[in-house]
Amino acid sequence: MPMVSHSPKLISIKQWHYAPKSGNTQGASLMISAVVFDLDGTLAEFNLDVKAVRAEVMQFLIKQGLPPSVLSIRESIFEMLKKAKIYMKNAGKSDAEFDSVHKSALSIARKYELKAARETSLLPGVLETVRALKKRNLKLGVFTINCRDSAEHILSSLGLKRFFDAIVPREDVSRVKPDPAHLDATLKALGVAAEETLVVGDSIADIVSAKALNVKAVGLASDDEAAGKLTSAGAAYVIKSIADLTSLVRGLSS
Repeated sequence: MPMVSHSPKLISIKQWHYAPKSGNTQGASLMISAVVFDLDGTLAEFNLDVKAVRAEVMQFLIKQGLPPSVLSIRESIFEMLKKAKIYMKNAGKSDAEFDSVHKSALSIARKYELKAARETSLLPGVLETVRALKKRNLKLGVFTINCRDSAEHILSSLGLKRFFDAIVPREDVSRVKPDPAHLDATLKALGVAAEETLVVGDSIADIVSAKALNVKAVGLASDDEAAGKLTSAGAAYVIKSIADLTSLVRGLSS
């Protein structure tokens, strides 16, 4: 992918500052009124034991009658639950029966998430960045696949919650990211338009959901390989540190 020769004021690692596939945006000024963040790996270091969560949910679903062959430890619990819904429907199970299974599976995840939330830490540059963005009178939101209790505990304990105008955890939506419904609900909670918003995240799911709604996505990557993957997924920009976001927003808005 061709690189963009932006002014150095935009970002300190300009070789990671990719152009959107539609072309070079150098010199373009955007009206940015909001920034929506992912939580885990973007704002906080969240050491969730993902393998343990998946393993326990998988075993629970097997006990509910799902064949082990249709499930994989490599899948997210949400992908497992999609399969469970299809299987149970084909087996003649009612929506209420699936809802009960769904609730129990997410309760398993919640147990691990709350434990991890008590051990989380703030990533470098986050506090300074969100403070600077609020000084620009931007609305800030979080969309996360974590449960509400976990997300709010993390943001409160790290001194971040006061900066955010909307927090949209998985309980608030019927479909989580990468489904765009999750981001759409966040935009509505903030009361902002897609074209005036930036989404910042470290995962493909963040970028894909933003792209589906024509929201400009900023990927947060730790190395060139991750930067390439985020760009391929549709990220308009890729930064190495959240601390670079303020100068990026300032540059895009000028």
